[in-house]
Amino acid sequence: MSRLVAAACAACLLPALAGAQDRQTPEGLAQALQQRYQGIRDFSADFVQTYRGGVLRLETREQGTVSVKKPGRMRWIYVKPERKEFVSDGLKVYSYIPLDKQLIVSAVPPDNEAQTPALFLAGKGDFVRDFTPSFAESTTASTVALKLIPRRAEPDYDYLVVSVDPRTLQIRALATRDRQGGLSTLTFSNLKENTGISDKEFAFRVPRGVDVITDGLRN
Repeated sequence: MSRLVAAACAACLLPALAGAQDRQTPEGLAQALQQRYQGIRDFSADFVQTYRGGVLRLETREQGTVSVKKPGRMRWIYVKPERKEFVSDGLKVYSYIPLDKQLIVSAVPPDNEAQTPALFLAGKGDFVRDFTPSFAESTTASTVALKLIPRRAEPDYDYLVVSVDPRTLQIRALATRDRQGGLSTLTFSNLKENTGISDKEFAFRVPRGVDVITDGLRN
């Protein structure tokens, strides 16, 4: 997967259930987000993903669409600057870049072993159980930012920053800081929740003429 999706993808799934007084502390806001998150069955959105920094001092910008359905189903379609697909049907994750003519297939980890924000989006994670929260400066207009440090060390990222609409608790952006010092940011728009997305949306058909690598072995 791409750096943020594979190394990272924590929310947008988040009716606000907690009163404003419950959000005055980082812990209160994290609890409110988790309560809202539990009420979302599926969502879809457009996204823009940027990455800056890292060992090679890279700067990239990509965009596409995402659909998520609990439990464990995701479909990320990158359309610019090149097409990429990352699909989870709840059991397997399919990573496909047409230009490489290669498909990588791996198992979806158990809920208590979900390591990336992407898998967290699909219902495999908990804001309160899995992270230590604190407030952070928001870089997205009209949002409140919550920094989430994983309670156990993660190999792919140091922390997440979730920017939310303070009124609705809908997530507008998600940023991750990786081990190489790079910052990946997903910004969401046209977000739709609980529309009844079909399971067929997450069925991946293996294209003809591609190498299929399953658990590190070519088929």
